[in-house]
Amino acid sequence: MKTVLLTGFEPFNGATINPAWEAVRALEGWQGDSFQVEVRQLPCVFGDAIEDLTALIDELHPDVVIAVGQAGGRPDISVERVAINVDDASILDNGGQQPVDTAIAADGPAAYFSTLPIKAIVHALRARGLVAGVSQTAGTFVCNHVFYGLMHHAATQPQPIKAGFIHVPFLPEQAAARLDAPPSMALDDIIAGVKLAVEVTLGVDTDLREAGGATH
Repeated sequence: MKTVLLTGFEPFNGATINPAWEAVRALEGWQGDSFQVEVRQLPCVFGDAIEDLTALIDELHPDVVIAVGQAGGRPDISVERVAINVDDASILDNGGQQPVDTAIAADGPAAYFSTLPIKAIVHALRARGLVAGVSQTAGTFVCNHVFYGLMHHAATQPQPIKAGFIHVPFLPEQAAARLDAPPSMALDDIIAGVKLAVEVTLGVDTDLREAGGATH
């Protein structure tokens, strides 16, 4: 029985809801013939988020870890390709921190690539009628911080872990409350997208090779 760990962040920057957590927690208790899903919330706090996540990995010994975060302003489910070794926050985290040009791991490499089948996930999401794409940057806030920390810790494990990060858009109610009218996605679609990402990750050993790069 394989263990899948899904994480989502608490609300941040004054918000009262985070679509990443709402989607992830909807999958609490989901299991199939060969897997079970564990769901946990992470604090939107530099340092604490990685500490909590690495402790969960050491406790649960998951075969798959997918961290999910909000990317307000993006129109699609963004399957992240790469985590970079820098914190550079434009806003305060929930602990009042705002690191600038700070390495996440002083002894770590410049970047890690996701070990999820990112192209296969995007292909499946689009085939399901969901708006999705490969993203080349997870930003430099707590989402990238956790993504990098996840991959850095996964690299030390005795058994390989399929691990990576997915960003999701605002919910419609979040977008409606903003003057800039950003794009949004229904919660049911985000839940379906995260669920499909898990299914593809469990079922695909070799990723697809198809165009998914960015021109800028």
